[in-house]
Amino acid sequence: MNRFEHRVIQEEQSERLDKVITKINEEWSRSQVQQWIKEGHVKINDKIEKANYKCQVNDLILINIPSPEVLNVEPEDMELDIYYEDSDVLVVNKPKGMVVHPAPGHSSGTLVNGLMAHCKDLSGINGVLRPGIVHRIDKDTSGLLMVAKNDLAHEKLVNQLVEKTVTRKYYALIHGVIPHDHGTIDAPIGRDPKDRQSMTVIDNGKEAVTHFTVLNRFEEFSYVECVLETGRTHQIRVHMKYIGYPLAGDPKYGPRKTLEAGGQVLHAGVLGFIHPRTNEYLEFEAPLPQYFKDILNQLEV
Repeated sequence: MNRFEHRVIQEEQSERLDKVITKINEEWSRSQVQQWIKEGHVKINDKIEKANYKCQVNDLILINIPSPEVLNVEPEDMELDIYYEDSDVLVVNKPKGMVVHPAPGHSSGTLVNGLMAHCKDLSGINGVLRPGIVHRIDKDTSGLLMVAKNDLAHEKLVNQLVEKTVTRKYYALIHGVIPHDHGTIDAPIGRDPKDRQSMTVIDNGKEAVTHFTVLNRFEEFSYVECVLETGRTHQIRVHMKYIGYPLAGDPKYGPRKTLEAGGQVLHAGVLGFIHPRTNEYLEFEAPLPQYFKDILNQLEV
C-alpha cells in the first residue's frame, strides 16, 4: 500500500476533495479517487470526508492507495473473426462492445481472453494483462487489430506505429454536414484537466493528426473516412468534436441528443503494415458491421 500526503494550498481553496486529489497525480482518474474516498482510503485532517468536501488552506490530505487487484487472465473459447494468421502476426476483426484486454471490472470476456484460448504464443512485452496487444481500439469501436505472437514481431510493429507507416482507416458517422470534402486536423491531445477520464485538445498534449474525407452527406449527419497519422487515445472522437462534428452515438464526446447505437458509430475498416519477418506489405479490409450499414440505410430514406 502506497501512502501520499498533500497539504492544500491557496489555489485549491474551496475545491472538491476528489478534484484536488486528481491533480496530485495525472494517472489517477476521478472515478478511481472517488472509490478510494468511498472505501475510506482517504483522510483529511485525520477524518474521513465525502468526495464533495470543500478543501480549506492547510488541510492535510492523507491517501493510502490500496494494493491493485490481482487479475488472473484465463483463456476463454470464443468465436474470433480472424483475417490473417501466421507464426508472427494475427489480424482480428473485433466486434463492437468487446473490451480489448482485461482490467479491474473486465477480467473476462475480453479479446485477450479469446486470443489466449486460440493461440498459446503471444508476445509478453505488455505483460500478463495485454499479451500480444500492439495497439487498441475502444470497447464500442469495431474493426481490425494486429496482434504480435512474439516479442520480435511486437517490437517491429510498434516501431511502425511510431514511424507512422501503418495504414489505419476508420469509418465514422458524425453529427452535422461538413461542407468541404477533405480536411486535416492537426491538434495535440492530452488528458482533460477537468475530467481525468476524458481526452481533449490541449496545448501541452501529444501530437495528433487525423485526415478525413466525406463519403456521404445526409440531412443532419455525414459519413466520413478518417485516416490516422498518429494513434492517441480517443483521437478520432476528440478531433471530430474539436472541429464541431462529434461522432454519432458517442456518450462521452457527443451531444446529449444522439443516435441510440450502443456507443460511437466508428469502425476500423482498413489496416496495413509491413510484415515483421518477411518485410512484405500486408493490407486488410473489414466491411462495416451490420448495425452501421442499417443506420446508413435508414439515413438514406
